[in-house]
Amino acid sequence: MMASFFDQFMSPSLLGIPLMALAFVLPWLLFPSPAPRWLTNRLLTLQGWFINRFTSQLLLPVNTGGHKWALILASLMLFLISLNMLGLLPYTFTPTTQLSLNMGLAVPLWLGTVLVGMRNQPTVALGHLLPEGTPVPLIPVLIIIETISLFIRPLALGVRLTANLTAGHLLMQLIATAAFVLLPLMPAVAIITSIILLLLTILEVAVAMIQAYVFVLLMSLYLQENV
Repeated sequence: MMASFFDQFMSPSLLGIPLMALAFVLPWLLFPSPAPRWLTNRLLTLQGWFINRFTSQLLLPVNTGGHKWALILASLMLFLISLNMLGLLPYTFTPTTQLSLNMGLAVPLWLGTVLVGMRNQPTVALGHLLPEGTPVPLIPVLIIIETISLFIRPLALGVRLTANLTAGHLLMQLIATAAFVLLPLMPAVAIITSIILLLLTILEVAVAMIQAYVFVLLMSLYLQENV
């Protein structure tokens, strides 16, 4: 009996114990802690350079008040990249293909940016709900539309990340199954399919990193509007 293609997105468990917590700990294990030495190894130097460059590029358009979020955004970036790349390894599970996890990350961070805007500059934050120069008859309609678009932002963040990773993993499994089935029947076609699978795997590595960056970038743009 052939398993469903969607079985790879089920939360794994061992002896009835969910393994999601183990997947959450993995990003912390992959990044070594800094050593108390003046000269560190190449891995720590590259890691520090990457974090500094990413953080400075991400916070470039954000006002000084939003720079307090640098540690949160940099940690979120490393966390999402690690979890996205985790699913590309054999016999592993991608936690970020679960909409519940992505919404659990998106909603509190988005709500935090909204609350920061309401506390620091309530007039400007409420002014986003009504563009300047709006005709009087359109004011109620535009306020409703802008309010809906505001509340839809975390849903868009979570669904975008889930849909991109789920689609890529499904496509990889479909092509891998086709290559496995065609191998005894048409070896030449199976080899071509395997090459396509290899190229798609490289593309998925790029997608895993790009989607993590897009998630954090959009969060920084929401923060920019409220600081």
